[in-house]
Amino acid sequence: MNISGILVQTKPEKVEEIINVIKENNYCEYHHHDELGRIIVTIEEANTEKEIQQLKKIQLIKGVIAADMIYSYSEEELDGLRSDIETGGGVPEWLNDPNTDAKDIPYNGDLKKRF
Repeated sequence: MNISGILVQTKPEKVEEIINVIKENNYCEYHHHDELGRIIVTIEEANTEKEIQQLKKIQLIKGVIAADMIYSYSEEELDGLRSDIETGGGVPEWLNDPNTDAKDIPYNGDLKKRF
């Protein structure tokens, strides 16, 4: 299951109209809006492809200036990362060394390549 947070932008005078269209359709769920024309919705789908399809539907609503995915959560991706951690040998010993100073740890996108 995937869940994504979407920020929808419209003109302030169009907010109520766009919210009504969103609520009438079943491809996303309305959560909040502000006086500046920003609307927060979520999309919940089985996979990323279906989420993108729903996002495109929101983008096509008349009066929507922009609709962008701001946050995305994927159970599949999380399960894959858990598997990587379990089979990857765990946390490197040097990372748990109390004498290791954080300022001396260069980060190059992969902590396992430190030593």
